Amino acid sequence: MLDIIHAAGWPIYLLLVSSVIAFALIIERLLYLRRKRILPSNLLAEVIRVYHNGKINADVLTNLENNSPLGRVLAAGLRNVNSPREVMKESIEEAGRGTAHDLERFLTTLGTIATLAPLMGLFGTVVGMIEIFGAQNAMGTNPTQLAHGISVALYNTGFGLAIAMPTLVFYRHFRALVDSFIVDMEQQAIKFVDTVHGNRK
Repeated sequence: MLDIIHAAGWPIYLLLVSSVIAFALIIERLLYLRRKRILPSNLLAEVIRVYHNGKINADVLTNLENNSPLGRVLAAGLRNVNSPREVMKESIEEAGRGTAHDLERFLTTLGTIATLAPLMGLFGTVVGMIEIFGAQNAMGTNPTQLAHGISVALYNTGFGLAIAMPTLVFYRHFRALVDSFIVDMEQQAIKFVDTVHGNRK
C-alpha cells in the first residue's frame, strides 16, 4: 500500500484525506439516520395518550424533545395544544425546519467530496502528465521519470473515481432517507394537529 501511495505522488494525499473524511461521515450518518431512532413507532400514540390524559408538564415536554427528532416536532405541537390551529401548525413547522436541518447535517460535505474527488483525481492526472512531458529532454527520455509520471496520472484518476462512486451512492441514499423521514414527520404531526382540533369540535 505504501508503495502505491509513493508511486501515486503527492496529489494522492488530498484524495486520502477526502476518503477518510467521507468514510467517517458515512459511518456517522448510518448510525444516526436509523428509522427507529428518528421516528419511534409508538411515539405518536403515546403523545396522543398524554394529551388525552392532560398530563402535560415541563418534564414531559423535555423528555419528549430529547426522545427523538419526531419527539422534538410533536413537543412543539404539545406545547401549543391550547393555541389556535394555525399557531399550533406554525410552531410544529418551525420545529420541523430545525429538525430537518439536523437530519441533513454533513450531507453537503459528503456531496462535495463526491463531486470533488474526480476533479482531484484529474488534478493528479495533470501533475502526472507534466512529469511525463518533463521526462523528455535533448538526451532522450528518462525512463524512471516517465514511469513515475504514468503512475501518478493513473493512480490518481483511479483513486478519485474509487472515492467518488461510493460517496455519491451514500449521499443519494442519505438524501432520499432524510426526505422520507421529513414526509413521515409531517404526516404524523398533521395527525396530531387533527386529533387535538378534532376533539374541540
